Amino acid sequence: MSKLSFQRQVQQLSIMALGAIVTLGGCTTAPTTSEAEPSAATDPLQVVTTFLPITQFTNAVAGDRAEVVQLLPANTGPHDFQSKPSDVQAVANADVLVKNGLEIEFFLDDLIENAANSDLVTIDSSEDIVALASGEADHEDHGEEGHDDHGEEGHDDHGEEGHDDHGEDDHDDHAEAKGHDDHGEVDHDDHGEEKAHDGHAHGEFDPHIWLDPKRVIEQVENIRDGLIAADPEGEAEYTANAEAFMTELQTLDVDITETLAPFSGQTFVVFHDFATYFASSYGLDAEVLVGLPEENPSPDDVKRVIDTVQAEGLKTIMTEPQVGETSFKAIAQDLSIGVSEFNPLEVGASDATEPDYYLDTMRQNAENLAASLGVSN
Repeated sequence: MSKLSFQRQVQQLSIMALGAIVTLGGCTTAPTTSEAEPSAATDPLQVVTTFLPITQFTNAVAGDRAEVVQLLPANTGPHDFQSKPSDVQAVANADVLVKNGLEIEFFLDDLIENAANSDLVTIDSSEDIVALASGEADHEDHGEEGHDDHGEEGHDDHGEEGHDDHGEDDHDDHAEAKGHDDHGEVDHDDHGEEKAHDGHAHGEFDPHIWLDPKRVIEQVENIRDGLIAADPEGEAEYTANAEAFMTELQTLDVDITETLAPFSGQTFVVFHDFATYFASSYGLDAEVLVGLPEENPSPDDVKRVIDTVQAEGLKTIMTEPQVGETSFKAIAQDLSIGVSEFNPLEVGASDATEPDYYLDTMRQNAENLAASLGVSN
């Protein structure tokens, strides 16, 4: 072999060795995707709601910012709920719990105590909203009187001047600030679940504030403020979502007002005592067949309803989805009228947790009620 050929072989071997070293160096120094450090992900706010309307309103405000889970099954109302160990665990794992308040969630005290979640933030959506006293004791007199010592905080001088001779007392403190007119409302500051409930009975105040869109706007404001306090970084998103839903609620209120304006002062009939806020907000009166916890109407209850139907010339009497038509069927047949529906939104299907369900159902309630009260076109 010539000296030149030998030098060329040495040069080629050197180049090959250098390439191998570079290749190996590239394999050992360049990090692969699988070896790279994962980016830190922030867990979404864990929010537990109690029952259907509270979930609808919370979903409207939270949007995609928080994970919202309803405590009660969608087909179970707060009057019938019995908690399970899994419910205690859900509260134990939650960052925030949103409730209606006004003692309708009578099961919460024990549930929260058993969960032992010292970091849990509870949002009472009814806080500082003008409330009506519970009228369950007397179906004929819808008078709401001022009440003291609701929960731990007193309520002094909150009666208001009567509306349509319903016997309400006068109050001065919060009605004007909250923008409600004179319907016998009683203001309250703290709606803790201190009082024990017996079965279906309502507490001192009527809890069905979610059936008045005007008050729902205030509930949404409370939910917004509570979520912002728990998750300050989400303020812009919570605020924008709340504003959008409150605009829809204002439109809903206008639509219902226009639908029911021709029937101002009239009385409609529903199964149980849930419709006082709705009736008061739209210049109507509500008569009930039974007041919870009663399940079967007495002869006096039936006579009172028959008298109302005849006096008002009603075309239908209004049952609820969870009750069905059976309770009113005999009365309707005797009076040759129909049975319609007013959905109090306490229960629903699994898809009923979305905000649009509330808007659509309330419009349908107003249309059904107008048909019951009015003359067919």
